Amino acid sequence: MDSQDWRPTIAAAQAGDRRALDELVAGWLPLVYNIVGRALNGHADVDDVVQETMLRAVHNLGSLRDPDSFRSWLVAIAMRQIRDRARRTSPDRLEEGATQAADFAELTVLRLQLEGQRREVAEAVRWLDDEDRHLLSLWWLEVAGELTRRELAAAVGITRQHAAVRVQRMKERLETARGIVRALDGACPDLRELTVRWNGRPDSVWRKRLARHIRGCCYCGDTRESVVPAERLLVGIALVPLPVGFTLSLAFGGKTAAAAAATASAGWSAKALSALTKPAVAMTAGATIVAGGAYVVSQPPAAPPSQAAVTPTAAVTPGPPSPAAPPAPTPSPSSSPSATKKRDLYGTVVDAVDRAPDPDARPAALPRRPEAGITSTGGPKAVMQHRGDSVTLTGQGYVLVRWQISPASRPGALVMPAWTGLKGRLFHVASGGWRRMDDPLTGAPNGYVTGMGGPDIGYAVLPDGTQQMWQNEYFYVDGSVTLTQNERGADYGLTVFPSSWEAVDKDVNTGPPQGALRYGLVRDTGTDAAPVPQYVTRATPADPATVPQRSRV
Repeated sequence: MDSQDWRPTIAAAQAGDRRALDELVAGWLPLVYNIVGRALNGHADVDDVVQETMLRAVHNLGSLRDPDSFRSWLVAIAMRQIRDRARRTSPDRLEEGATQAADFAELTVLRLQLEGQRREVAEAVRWLDDEDRHLLSLWWLEVAGELTRRELAAAVGITRQHAAVRVQRMKERLETARGIVRALDGACPDLRELTVRWNGRPDSVWRKRLARHIRGCCYCGDTRESVVPAERLLVGIALVPLPVGFTLSLAFGGKTAAAAAATASAGWSAKALSALTKPAVAMTAGATIVAGGAYVVSQPPAAPPSQAAVTPTAAVTPGPPSPAAPPAPTPSPSSSPSATKKRDLYGTVVDAVDRAPDPDARPAALPRRPEAGITSTGGPKAVMQHRGDSVTLTGQGYVLVRWQISPASRPGALVMPAWTGLKGRLFHVASGGWRRMDDPLTGAPNGYVTGMGGPDIGYAVLPDGTQQMWQNEYFYVDGSVTLTQNERGADYGLTVFPSSWEAVDKDVNTGPPQGALRYGLVRDTGTDAAPVPQYVTRATPADPATVPQRSRV
C-alpha cells in the first residue's frame, strides 16, 4: 500500500470530501490495527490506541503538507500513541489488560491460517519484551512489504543505521523465543518437569529460565529441520483482518461539528468534520465502509455480548476449584438449569456450576428426543487436537464430545472449545464416561493421563465459572452448529461422534467398572429448560476463540 497511490484521495479528504475521508480511514485502518495489535499483543487497550491514532490522524490531516508521506506520518502517530499509553499505564494495569485481552499472536495464527515455522514465529512474539514487540510490529510489516526501512526508522525516531542495529538485536531475541515455542511443542521430559508450576503465560522470568534449559539440553537443542530465517517466513504475509464487529467511533467526544471545527487545524473544513459526528457503522473483516455512516471498527469490550452472541441468563455459583482446592458448594435449586425460567432460550447459556453426584447415586431418567440422524463434516469420528480444528454437525440427534486432556505434555490455562453459527437448537443432555476430568487417577494406573492433572506434572486450569467436564459429554442437535477446538495454554483433544439415545442412556446408567469413579449425570429435563452448553453463539466470528471464555457476566 503506497501513499503515492492514495494522493488523490488524501487531497480530496483534505479538501473536505466526506466520501474520500471514509475511503482513507477504511483503507489505512488495517495497517494501524496490525501495528498496534502486534505491539501490544492484543492488550485490552488496543481498541483505545487504534481509535486515538485514527482520531488524531483525521484531526490533523489538514496540516499534512506532502500526501506522499502519509503512510510514514500515520505510522509515526501510531507509535507515539503506543509510547504515550506505556507511560500512562501502571504495571498492574498492564498485567490486568494482558489477561483480559485476546492474544494477537493467536489471532495471527488463526486468521491467517499459519502453520509450521510461520506459526512458530507468530507465537514467539508473545515472549518478547514490550520494546522488542513494538519494534517487531514495524519490522514484520517491513518484511511483509507494507512499510519501508525509512518509514520504520522514522516511526521509532532513530536513524536508519541505528534502526538496523536495533532490528538485528530484536531478531536475535526473536530466534531465542522461537526456540522456546519449538521446545514447548516437543516432548522433553526434563522440560516437562521444569514447567510443572508454570501458569502458561509467557513472561521474562520464564523466558530466561526456558532459554537456559534449551541451551544445555541435547533434546530441546536438537533441531530436526532446518530453521528458516524469520524474514523469509514473513515475506508476503497479509495483514491480520479486522475483527468482525470491530467498531471505531471517530466523533470528537460529543462535540458539535462547529466546536470541533474551531479546534481543528487550518484547512480542515467544517463539512468534513461534520461527518465525524454521524453514527458509526460496523465494518466487515474486509474493512468495507458502509456508505452514509461514519467510520469504522472497535471490538466490543468485555461487556455482555448482544442477544445474537452468548448471553448468560442464570445465576452462577463460584466456578469449580483446581484439584488442590476443596469442592465447590452444591448450587441452590434456584440456580440449577432445570429451575431457571428464561426467554429466548436458544443461543443463550444456562450456566449453573455443577457438582458431581455421589458415586453411588443413580442418574435421573434420560428423556428421549426425536432422532432423524446427524451428519458430521468430520465423518463418524472427528479427532480435533489442534487450535482451529472444527466440525460442523447437521441434523437431529445426539452427539458425543469425548475429552482427552494431557497436562503431562503441557499444563496451563485451558481455553474452552466454542459452539458457533448455531441454527436451530442445541442442548447439553448428559455427562458420562464414568468420571469427571478433575477426578484423580483418571485414565491409567500411573495417574493424571487424561484428567486435569496433579502436583507431580501440573494442572490444566479451567476459566472461572466453567462447568467441569466429564470424559464423555453428550449434546442434542436439532439444526446445525460448528464446534471448534481452541486449545491454547494446555494440551487437550476432542473426539466427536454422532451418537444415539441408547448409547447415552447406557453410558450414564451403567455402573462404574473397575477403576472408574462415578455414574453419569443427566441434565436434560425433556423441556425447553434443558441447558444450552457454555460458549455457544448464533454468530459466526472469524475467530471462534473470541467467543467469551467465561460463564460469569
